[in-house]
Amino acid sequence: QVQLQESGPGLVKPSQTLSLTCTISGDSITTPYYYFSWIRQPPGKRLERVGYIGWSGRTYYSPALKSRATVSRDTSKNQFTLQLRSVTPEDSAIYYCARSREAPATSWELNDYDYRGQGTQVTVSS
Repeated sequence: QVQLQESGPGLVKPSQTLSLTCTISGDSITTPYYYFSWIRQPPGKRLERVGYIGWSGRTYYSPALKSRATVSRDTSKNQFTLQLRSVTPEDSAIYYCARSREAPATSWELNDYDYRGQGTQVTVSS
């Protein structure tokens, strides 16, 4: 059984860096042809892809967040992380980590991923 679990602070102050970790169990982050994503859903808005890291370590970012986001992995811990710099209240959202068997498309919904975490609420506020 594959499981993904997000962890990180629920409250971040404006201008600081948001750091989230996704711990994977039941699978390896280096399993060929899988992609591991960070996605978010702000209140009242559509699901938004933040970025992903592929089995080879190659990364992709949403153009809107590329300048502020970094997705990395620790293969020894079977984890991948998101760092989002210079956050504003507009970055408040439920953040999910997810796995897919192909590179995720912008239009994907949560059910398009084959496994995902339960999501973690992040609020940016002073």
